[in-house]
Amino acid sequence: MSKAWKHFKTITYHKYLVAKGCFRVGLYRQGLLHDLSKYSPAEFLVGARYYQGNRSPNNAEREAIGYSSAWLHHKGRNRHHYEYWIDYSTRDVPGGMAPVPMPYQYIVEMIMDRIAASKVYLGGSYTDESPLTYYYGGTDKAPIHEETKRILEEMLIMLAKRGEEETFRYMKEELKRRKNKAGKEGNKTRDMQQRRPVE
Repeated sequence: MSKAWKHFKTITYHKYLVAKGCFRVGLYRQGLLHDLSKYSPAEFLVGARYYQGNRSPNNAEREAIGYSSAWLHHKGRNRHHYEYWIDYSTRDVPGGMAPVPMPYQYIVEMIMDRIAASKVYLGGSYTDESPLTYYYGGTDKAPIHEETKRILEEMLIMLAKRGEEETFRYMKEELKRRKNKAGKEGNKTRDMQQRRPVE
């Protein structure tokens, strides 16, 4: 079996797992559109070339040439990665770069992404603690906005302690709550605008 076919199967299975998780919490559009850029030539050809089966080919590319061209392409096109939400800062911050808060629905997709990646690469040894273990292996030191980090850690700890059923139910309810709140605030703003006297 060619490396290209194996890579295709891996990213498609990963995408299926993310979609399955997203559908369970009501993120249907994000579930369908998740990681489509991995099928683009800029990402797929690199992934096939560096395919290993037990970890991301992006790491193998980094080891070979010092950076990952596929990752540079990927992170700027997919909002479920915290790297998408880092911008230049005009304030005095270390490194001149500042993370901004991720919208909640993309934090949820990021969690689904981490769960799926752990399931794909760990196979039968996956447990609900695996995404949290991976996070503590390095991501916890990453430049993530404090609010995003708080939510991410809270959800990964909940997953590790209480499992998918309860964690997914919580995220689904929280997504609904935030959507309702945004809708009410939008209606309130429209009402205020309509009540303004004509000048």
